[in-house]
Amino acid sequence: MEGYGVGPMSIGFERLAKGERQTQTSLPQPSFFVPWNSKTVLGETSKTSTLIPSSPTVTSPGRTFSESMMEESIENAESIITKWDGNTSSSTKVTCLFHQSSQEAQEYLKCVRGLRRAMHFLVSQNSASDKLILAQKLMQMAMKRLEKEFYQILLSNRERLDPESVSSLSSDGSGSSDDEHELKKAGESITEVERVSALAMSDLRAIAECMSSSGYGKECAKIYKLFRKSIVDRGLYLLGIENFKSSQINKMHWEALEHMIKNWLNAVKIAVKALFTGEKILSDHVFSASKTIREACFAEITMEGAKNLFRFPELIARNKKAPERIFRLMELHEAISELWPDIETLFNVELTSAIKLQAHSSLHKVGESVCTLLTNFGSSIQKDSSKSLVVGGGIHPLARSAMSFISSLADYGGMLSNILANHPPSGKSQLPESYFENPTPIDGPTLAVSVHLAWLILVLLCKLDRKAEIYKDVSLSYLFLANNLEFIINQVHTSNLKYILGEEWVSRHTKKIKQYALSYETVAWNKVFSSLPERNFSVLSPEAVKDCFRRFNAAFEEAYMKQISWIVPDGKLRDELKVSIARKLVPAYREFYETHLVTLSGEKNLEVLVRIAPDDLGNYLSDLFHGTPVSFTLLSSSHSRGCLPR
Repeated sequence: MEGYGVGPMSIGFERLAKGERQTQTSLPQPSFFVPWNSKTVLGETSKTSTLIPSSPTVTSPGRTFSESMMEESIENAESIITKWDGNTSSSTKVTCLFHQSSQEAQEYLKCVRGLRRAMHFLVSQNSASDKLILAQKLMQMAMKRLEKEFYQILLSNRERLDPESVSSLSSDGSGSSDDEHELKKAGESITEVERVSALAMSDLRAIAECMSSSGYGKECAKIYKLFRKSIVDRGLYLLGIENFKSSQINKMHWEALEHMIKNWLNAVKIAVKALFTGEKILSDHVFSASKTIREACFAEITMEGAKNLFRFPELIARNKKAPERIFRLMELHEAISELWPDIETLFNVELTSAIKLQAHSSLHKVGESVCTLLTNFGSSIQKDSSKSLVVGGGIHPLARSAMSFISSLADYGGMLSNILANHPPSGKSQLPESYFENPTPIDGPTLAVSVHLAWLILVLLCKLDRKAEIYKDVSLSYLFLANNLEFIINQVHTSNLKYILGEEWVSRHTKKIKQYALSYETVAWNKVFSSLPERNFSVLSPEAVKDCFRRFNAAFEEAYMKQISWIVPDGKLRDELKVSIARKLVPAYREFYETHLVTLSGEKNLEVLVRIAPDDLGNYLSDLFHGTPVSFTLLSSSHSRGCLPR
């Protein structure tokens, strides 16, 4: 901290004039001065309040009353200022004036204001006056003392004036110096700590106003900025905010980055709501008399830390783009979006515009990155080149992983809605119009979200269609499609997708499952169905009956053996398929069996020819779709109930 020596008088006058212009409308006047026409004393160039009382007083010959009053003001200031000057009074070297006595502190400020007015008067009368030189020396001594007092108040109240505590205090920024009176009125509504903090803020404001009006505003602001910046920087450091570079972020493992993101999400709320908000309240309060100084102080104190804080999401957005990172990116986007009104309020002037621009840049980059990841995810589904078959036509791994991702996206529907509103995805024109109709979702995500998630599922379904072509057995390919579509619909039903896609989407795709199931049934069981003669068939010869039984046995055994290892994971779909097959097969076979078995009553080894009883069909069908292959020997099967006639 630099002290003030006695410099050229012109410098002191320049400071004084500048300070007077900045604060003339807000500074209270000494009680012993009354307004009058200033032009009669200071001439056209002075705009200070006048210094001559309304009633005349007897003065010594050759001196005006104004001169006498000015000399009295200087003598009074000399007495008080020298008393508290560390270089001339050993008893006050380590004493804090504002801590020692609030009344004396106010008297000190009052005498400085009087000294300033006296200097203005003397400048207008005789710029070479010895009194003016003395006044200049006294002013510099006073500024040096106030500078020390200002720093000491900041230092001793370091813990009480932390931004979080300050943000909880009321500050009207009006420049009133009657804070003690307000505190007394508040009574026990505030704690002792809050009372001391408010008094410290009041003292800081009084000193800042006094120094600024005397032309030493820059020196006061410099002390304030250096001290308070260290407070803010330390606060951010304790919140875990570091100054990372893009190269550092790119080298980190995702687990480490994810931990940093979680920490940032907590830190940014505290930083904006408490750290920066509290600091702005304090700056506005202390420098309430000067908009320029308070804006400059707040900007310099917060610039580095705030830009570093808001740069972090952009660094993450520029990092390697893996699909699973989209969820943390959406959380980053939401955090900035929710705090945006506070960011705009805090950093709403030109000096802090760089901070707001950085926050907006991160918001934009994160949104872009999310949309890029969505597009890349759709492309990754389309480019999946795995040729491996899923045994038994079960659920494809691609369907599981894709639906897990899409279902999780639905949990972030609100965040995704905000992002897609500002970053419309491309590629919709390649899809049918029906997929872009509004499914009237229940809970508020916008049409853009429902459309985009429906598009991702459609891309998946199209890819599964291609996967189904790998199966050599057409009936198995239909079963594969039915299984996977059923799985997808179940994922929709058990997640927030049901609200985003709507019942219309579910109903449309449920019909598609029935179409796949019917196609499977037709292809897989047509040979068994056609092995039996038409209903209302005429009387058949024994040979024709034998031929029908042989063809039925062969067809059923082939279908059974082939499908016993197939799987339908969904119990409801599995039962529906079995019931549908049984309803068509069992009654037809029972009618044929009961009608024509008597024709073969005299045949030897009838049990070899008629190998399946009608009641056994249901038992055999119950074995299907569990994916557990078993050996098939109809004659020795445990399903056979010996229904052949004796």
